[in-house]
Amino acid sequence: MFKRKPFSGTQQGLVLAIDIGTTYSGCSFRYLTVNSVLDPGVVPEIKGVTSFPAQPPSGASKIPSVLYYDSVGVLRAVGAETLLESIIERAEDEQWTKVEWFKLHLRPKSGKTAALRIHQQILALPLAPDKSIIQVYADFLRYLFSCCRTFIEERMLSGGVGFWESVQDRIIFVLSHPNGWEGPQQNSMRRAAVLAGLITENPEDRDRLHFVTEGEASLHFCINNRLTVKKDEGIIVVDAGGGTIDLSAYSVSDPDTNTFEEIAPSECCFSGSIFVTEEARSYFEDKLYGTRFEEDIPRITECFDQTTKLQFKDSDESYHVKFGGLRDREPDLDIRSGQMKIAGLTMARFFQPSIDTISEAIVDQRRDARKVITTVLLVGGFAASPWMFSKLKDTFQQLGLSIYRPDTNVNKAVSDGGVSFYLDHFVGFRMARCSYGIHSSHIYESWNPEHQRRGFFTSLDDRTLVKDSFSLILKKGIQITQAQEFRQSFQYTTSYRLRNISENILAYQGIDNNPSWIDVDPGAYLKIHANKPSLVSISTFQRCIPLLAQLLPMFQRLLRRFLHLKTRQASCITIHRLNFDIVLLFGLTELQAQIAWKENGLEKRSPAKIVYEQEL
Repeated sequence: MFKRKPFSGTQQGLVLAIDIGTTYSGCSFRYLTVNSVLDPGVVPEIKGVTSFPAQPPSGASKIPSVLYYDSVGVLRAVGAETLLESIIERAEDEQWTKVEWFKLHLRPKSGKTAALRIHQQILALPLAPDKSIIQVYADFLRYLFSCCRTFIEERMLSGGVGFWESVQDRIIFVLSHPNGWEGPQQNSMRRAAVLAGLITENPEDRDRLHFVTEGEASLHFCINNRLTVKKDEGIIVVDAGGGTIDLSAYSVSDPDTNTFEEIAPSECCFSGSIFVTEEARSYFEDKLYGTRFEEDIPRITECFDQTTKLQFKDSDESYHVKFGGLRDREPDLDIRSGQMKIAGLTMARFFQPSIDTISEAIVDQRRDARKVITTVLLVGGFAASPWMFSKLKDTFQQLGLSIYRPDTNVNKAVSDGGVSFYLDHFVGFRMARCSYGIHSSHIYESWNPEHQRRGFFTSLDDRTLVKDSFSLILKKGIQITQAQEFRQSFQYTTSYRLRNISENILAYQGIDNNPSWIDVDPGAYLKIHANKPSLVSISTFQRCIPLLAQLLPMFQRLLRRFLHLKTRQASCITIHRLNFDIVLLFGLTELQAQIAWKENGLEKRSPAKIVYEQEL
């Protein structure tokens, strides 16, 4: 088992990893973990919050990801409070809005899904009146943060209140998210964290908030729970949650330092356990339509989700959903004594779309991996399903793969792993999930058939060019270190003074391994454009969500002064040129950017703050 080194800092602090799940959040084991009180010279131990409001005295490690808002958008109940009969009754009487599965409102538009029809139904679920998804996310973050504070202040043996007051302005936050979420989703989560009061918008606060993918957090959890991987052996970590299934492939790059490398692009599938529940709901709606039990469908579905779904392990047996009393009886509908009987083969059909999607994703990652995959590690709440585990095990053992679950509670993977991500940094190499480049014009080559087909044009400075070419900055599948830089030069040539500039950086998300032209598969590009001196932006054709990189005053002054500006007279037209580089760093879990230019022969740099323009 990995042994963590003592914390070497000189100032006491606190790390909080928060995992908001589609169905459940909080809890020390998986969702919300007050993970580590960092005392100088003491080996950090990952701990968890095990008590939340409205829970029984014995407590629990997780709460439902559910909120109730009243008719004017005031938050009335959160988490375990929403399970209280008094709250449910009041919510019905006063017509409160129940908000659940809200996390999926942040998701990218693309991604594999178990059932498109059900997925669309999920996204159609209501939010609170006059509330955006960021505001809902912030309300839930604020509640979890308050629970953390109460837990720490009450459970520390001495000085809990004083400790919190001493570290509250230095708390390190780690927020986890599905593998498929990138800049736009991270920015929404950052805005929610500011709105919730976790951090401020001050630049010095920016580095107190970190993001980790659920796949990478799960790897850290497994390493801390006796995972051993031989050199050149590949593994796939599958985090099976309520909404998403996250797959990440790794191998050991340096056994001495316990450093891992990502060996295939990570994957995110929308096929978690809620899709099983929704398949069951559709079955209940068809079976009970027009009967006296039709109004009981929400209750039957809820009981199925909380009990029957978790018990299913044998398709040859029958299972029961207990939802009513002894008088609830209708043999023709398989209902007796308040219980509805479901055949095992019918139960299996509820699970099959999710199992098929997960199996396909594992096969794809195994095929794309740089090293031979020998093992699949299954973690997350959905991993506890005996039926899903047995079906995956049977399928992949025939293909020479071993499938395991850690021998500890698989619900704790992401929350514990989020803290380990910050403390241990096991992943030294990550893999680019898409190709990045710029929309450019190449010098026309008369011998090139593709150039001949497209034709040419003459630029202001009399160059013969062909348009719509794609110049790569970073190719999909390339391994990236944390400090590795990728850059592309920009040149603006215009007859106007450079009060406004415009350039594009594109993220290609299609299937072409070597994209060369942006008018081929145009829907697969993420477009980035800038149209002000203080802005350089990135966006996508596929999602049309621009990403704006705000330049610091140093570079703004450069534009205002027109340094490195060359002019020439041609046909009484003054031609202006400006040359600079955009430097992108992809090795961290959050994209970073810099601006570089030459001044008196020396390279100068200015950091760029990445800001995403949302559709939300």
